[in-house]
Amino acid sequence: MALSKSMHARNRYKDKPPDFAYLAGKYPEFQQHVQTTLAGRVSLNFKDPEAVRALTCTLLKEDFGLTINIPVERLIPTVPLRLNYIHWVEDLIGHRDAEKQTLRRGIDIGTGASCIYPLLGATLNGWYFLATEVDDMCFNYAKKNVEQNNLSDLIKVVKVPQKTLLMDALKEESEIIYDFCMCNPPFFANQLEAKGVNSRNPRRPPPSSVNTGGITEIMAEGGELEFVKRIIHDSLQLKKRLRWYSCMLGKKCSLAPLKEELRVQGVPKVTHTEFCQGRTMRWALAWSFYDDVQVPSPPSKRRKLEKPRKPMTFMVLAPTVKELSIKAAAMGWDAVEAIAVVRAWVEKILTDLKVQHKRVPSGKDEISLFVTAIENSWIHLRRKKRERIRQLRELPRASEDILQAMEEEKNSQKSVDNLDSENPKAEDSEMGFMSPDEDIQMTAGDEQLKESAAKEHSDPVKEEEMEAKQGEISLGKSSGDMKEEPCPSEEASNLTVEKEQSPKETSGDFLFKCLMNVKKEGNDVVVEMHWVEGQNRDLMNQLCTYLRNQILRLVAN
Repeated sequence: MALSKSMHARNRYKDKPPDFAYLAGKYPEFQQHVQTTLAGRVSLNFKDPEAVRALTCTLLKEDFGLTINIPVERLIPTVPLRLNYIHWVEDLIGHRDAEKQTLRRGIDIGTGASCIYPLLGATLNGWYFLATEVDDMCFNYAKKNVEQNNLSDLIKVVKVPQKTLLMDALKEESEIIYDFCMCNPPFFANQLEAKGVNSRNPRRPPPSSVNTGGITEIMAEGGELEFVKRIIHDSLQLKKRLRWYSCMLGKKCSLAPLKEELRVQGVPKVTHTEFCQGRTMRWALAWSFYDDVQVPSPPSKRRKLEKPRKPMTFMVLAPTVKELSIKAAAMGWDAVEAIAVVRAWVEKILTDLKVQHKRVPSGKDEISLFVTAIENSWIHLRRKKRERIRQLRELPRASEDILQAMEEEKNSQKSVDNLDSENPKAEDSEMGFMSPDEDIQMTAGDEQLKESAAKEHSDPVKEEEMEAKQGEISLGKSSGDMKEEPCPSEEASNLTVEKEQSPKETSGDFLFKCLMNVKKEGNDVVVEMHWVEGQNRDLMNQLCTYLRNQILRLVAN
């Protein structure tokens, strides 16, 4: 997933990535590394160190007017990622356009052959830099890059002994207060770690770009964790000689132990951030001993990198809308416009499902409903109907002998005109027999069993309608003296009604909420369902499918 949209807000490449085709046409040294596909797409092989170097040099020349030389044997920086760090330092020290007249002083620990941080900081903001370097080749290239860009008055490159960080570098300048220090430390502790062995999650895709850099640039004893701890220990002695100390990290797992180290040491001001570019993530840590500094807020824990999810939609075609209008008129509805007709039927279906909905303000030529689903009343309806009918069929029934005796008793009663009809019923009741009315009900139940068996392989829609009718007949003929156990679907319905009657109980107790837009598209009508919040997005997808199918069934019937 590309992370470019999460770059620093002021990064020039955030919304306008480099145009390779344009750069290739303008810079011949870059053009030789560019590849053009049959579709005309221009690309670059980031596994080729020569190509990566050409891109870095070209971007610095085109966008910042800087001319640099970098040996392939040393670290080749990516411009957008380094620019993120520069902008974050601006946030740390409170650099604004109105304050550009104030001279800001910074230290770049291990500036590298490119000397990219001092070059960018001096060019963009007029900052003064003390750039340190331990490697001979990097030191020589860094000095030449500063000189050929006429920035020697702002950038001082110094060669320091191995393992030197801040203490030795500031011995000669004991009176100067620096605003910040920057550092891109060696990330790895050994060769195996540098190759990704035991240090990279196997589920992650391999790096998309080549890893260049000398031994001192990519590896240090203890890796970046111990390297930064040494800077922390130096800062405990220097304290207010620098207003801000900062380091970039290559591993997220290094962030927590370093923050804990700062907490244990009692450092009062600590913050961190993330640097994003392409598929590359970096982290940065900063701390200060000054009480008057403004601490930038760390990034949100839940960085919103996901693309906005498309709504669930279905389309009601013009012929279908016409049929729905006819049915709406037959029901006495005053809906005339296409979107009003579709909205009316959607509201009816939602009401039948006991799904809460209310109209909300909407744009022109559309109608919006805010939908809150309390229970899943649109799935497994057929199964629920069958369960209800099965429970009705399993009510206690009299044996065949008793039914035959009751039939004979009934015939004998008809031959006697003035015999009190209550006595046989009382006797039957005392003996445990069922009344003739109940006999009729059970007979109807037998007929239902035969009908359902005969139509077992019929059309599913007709079968569903037959089951619904049978359920209505059975419910309508059930004896008032007999107490049935309510079926699960009825209990769920009653629960929904109770919840609708007491809104206080429904707060926080729902499956999902969504915004439904009904709008016109030509002669057709489109229904969109936008997810708001809830337990499972699939539930909204199911409801959307159910609404579409019910509308189609209305027209088919």
